[in-house]
Amino acid sequence: MSVQSEVKVIVFDTFGTVVDWRGSIVRDLSAWGAARGLDLDWTRLADLWRGRYDPQKARVRSGELPWTNLDDLHRESLVDVLADLGAPPLPDADLDHINRVWHRLAAWPDAVAGLTRLKTRYVIGPLSNGNVALLVNMAKAAGLPWDHAFSCELFGHYKPDPETYLGVCKMMYAAPSEVMMCAAHNYDLAAARECGLRTAFIPRPTEHGEGQTKDLVPEDDWDIVAADMNDLARQMGV
Repeated sequence: MSVQSEVKVIVFDTFGTVVDWRGSIVRDLSAWGAARGLDLDWTRLADLWRGRYDPQKARVRSGELPWTNLDDLHRESLVDVLADLGAPPLPDADLDHINRVWHRLAAWPDAVAGLTRLKTRYVIGPLSNGNVALLVNMAKAAGLPWDHAFSCELFGHYKPDPETYLGVCKMMYAAPSEVMMCAAHNYDLAAARECGLRTAFIPRPTEHGEGQTKDLVPEDDWDIVAADMNDLARQMGV
């Protein structure tokens, strides 16, 4: 049976694969900071903030922290990053606005059109470490046409724990081979394949800005390697 005929559900890594988190943060907060007279290196903030993403998730995955939503992990990291950058003390309302920039991320230019095509044949949704409110607000802001938000919050585990990938299968009454994971990150696809899911790789060579050195090419024989979301739709028969 072909991948196209077997797969019923396609889930997507979101930060980096569907939305341009780095560019969005820099554009959004640069404009906001300028309006408030807050002069910070917002590019550096975005990079430092994202650099704390995996270590913070690891604290939850290891049991050091109880289940903690990504919004709360981001807020804790933000306070530390602002201190590292020498930012002045900010009121809670400003900290909340900055933290919620993750709810306002813009999609890559090909994402909405490609997802809209895929939605005509497949159930689609984010399998993301973002919590439900974050993913729903992001979808509203970016016009993402999800059928459902498969937030890791629903499973009480962060990727790449198998409970996340298999949780989608359980929720959708689907065999692992009927679910495809699409990501711009090879580690995510490797973990999904270990659980029996199908895999699709889309490179995002500027996710981390110029000079990115990882995830530039597929590192395994993933089921689909696509140039972008529209190419994925084409290869999946829509």
